[in-house]
Amino acid sequence: MSAAVYHEPYKLPAGLLALAVHGAFFALLYFGFSWQTQPAATMSVELWQSIPDAPVSAPPRPKVEEVAKPQAQEQEQPDIALPDKKKAENKPTPKFVAQKPGTSILDRQYALEQAARAEQAAAAGRVVDEYTGKIAAKIRSRIVMPPDVPDDARAVFEVTVLPGGRVLSARLKKSSGNAAYDNAVERAIFKAEPLPLPPDAGLFNRFREMELGFRPKE
Repeated sequence: MSAAVYHEPYKLPAGLLALAVHGAFFALLYFGFSWQTQPAATMSVELWQSIPDAPVSAPPRPKVEEVAKPQAQEQEQPDIALPDKKKAENKPTPKFVAQKPGTSILDRQYALEQAARAEQAAAAGRVVDEYTGKIAAKIRSRIVMPPDVPDDARAVFEVTVLPGGRVLSARLKKSSGNAAYDNAVERAIFKAEPLPLPPDAGLFNRFREMELGFRPKE
């Protein structure tokens, strides 16, 4: 029995591929070895007997770029003019002049208030004088004149008056020198009540204690 021989067609390309891989490997080894065995570059050194005069400049430092920090905006300061010392020394010292009364609003207001008070006091004084005269006239009309009284005789009484014009007391403060005339005036004070008083009750204190003088001829 004869054996048949079969050719394997895929074995030929595989062998060629293996041969190409081995060739590339050997080429890599060869070129790598030849690159490492190249002679090192020679360095030339010059010897000097003395240091040259010209200074050897140091190699420049590498520039380092600094990051600029944001600066805060400076506030603009107002220009302040400083006074000149010489001018300040030569400048006369200001003198304070006292204001005259009534130049300001407060002074004028105070003056008006004082004037109003003075007017009120004057008006009240006129009312007091008026009613004091009325009281004296009413008492005088009640005096019964005794005989032989000198014309210059004068009796002074201190009269205390109640609200409504009633007489609380009548005290002889200064005698006229004639007892009959003094007694006649005292009786007339009580006969004249109620004494006339002003309608303004605020003025009653001016009539609570009164000093009244009487003469035979007035």
